[in-house]
Parts: sequence; structure tokens; C-alpha cells
Amino acid sequence: MSTSVPPTRRVAVLVSGSGTNLVALLEAIDADPAFGGEVVVVASDQPTAGGLEHARRRGLPVVALALSDHPDRAAWEAALTTAVAAHEPDVVVLAGFMRVLSARFLRGWPDRVLNTHPSLLPAFRGAHAVRDALAHGVRVTGATVHLVDEQVDHGPIIAQRCVPVEPDDTEASLHTRIKAVEHDLLPACVKLLCQDRLHIVGRTVHIEPEELP
Repeated sequence: MSTSVPPTRRVAVLVSGSGTNLVALLEAIDADPAFGGEVVVVASDQPTAGGLEHARRRGLPVVALALSDHPDRAAWEAALTTAVAAHEPDVVVLAGFMRVLSARFLRGWPDRVLNTHPSLLPAFRGAHAVRDALAHGVRVTGATVHLVDEQVDHGPIIAQRCVPVEPDDTEASLHTRIKAVEHDLLPACVKLLCQDRLHIVGRTVHIEPEELP
């Protein structure tokens, strides 16, 4: 069995909000010398996103591109693609990024873009997954990390974890518990992708076991 150290993959992270998943990923990389990846740029569609401040405090390059500063969505996405590609990432992580990316963006990193979503996909796709789960009266929801394709919250699933819905849950309280799960699940899946341990057959993602030292 090979014991060679895999090359370090360059990771771009896209955020729209506070950046808690970004922080969890950075902390996981710091804690694991064998992680296999490093964050090389953080980009956002929201120039005031808290995630950008986390990146700046780390001395990481940031890209802030508001949709309103571009003539249309296609021009905005073209600018985002160019700005991210300039940092030569091998992997792109959507960590609370609230924009849908087209095939034009995804072609730059085939099967190398992953996303975290606060439901057990394919249930409750879209931007209001936690609210929709509560409205539907489910007893269990959770978090999903999946590869990104051209449809919303649709690509092959890497991992999922359940979160029980409590009788007194609000959207905020349930989302807080789901985020806690995401903070563990997302870095674990990014590590798998950085270590080339994911293999896709149809819609099924096969995970290779970790090599022993």
C-alpha cells in the first residue's frame, strides 16, 4: 500500500454570509497536517459578508463581486469565474454561498465543486430549506454535502447527517443545530476531495478508505 503524501490541493471558498463554515474549514486544515488542502482565496457576492473579514484576518486573498455592480448575471458570473481562476484552485467550496452557478462556472472545475445544504437532500431543496422542513412537520432533517451540478441542490451526494427536529424548534434554533453538524461534515468532505478519495459512478459517490501510514 502506498504511503506517499498527496500534493496539497488549492481550495477556493465562496461565501455569502457570516462565514462560520469557512472558519470550521480553516480550523480543520490547521488541525490536520494530512488534510491535503489549503485555502488560497475567499470570494463573495456580498462585499460586507462576515466571511470576508475572517479571510482578511487570516491574510487570505479576498474577492468581493456584487451582482449589482455588473450589467447582468452572466457578466457577474464571468467576472467571478475569472477572479477565482486567477488563484488556480483545484477545488471550489460553496460554504453558505447563496447564488446558483451555471455550467459555465462549473466547467472550470468538473466534479471539483462542492456545496453544503441544510436538509437531507433531495428533500427541501432551495434557499429556505430549514423553514420548509418545519412547515412540512418533519421529525428529522439534517445536513448534506454534495457535488454541484447545473441544477439547484441536485448533484451527487457525498455525505449526510441527521438532525432531529425538537417540538419547540424555531427556524433559527433548528438552523443553529444544523450548522453545528455542517461545521464537522463540510471539512470532512473537502478533505476527501482534496485527497482524491471520491469516485463517482452515475449519481453514487464512492469513498476510498484512508491509507494507513
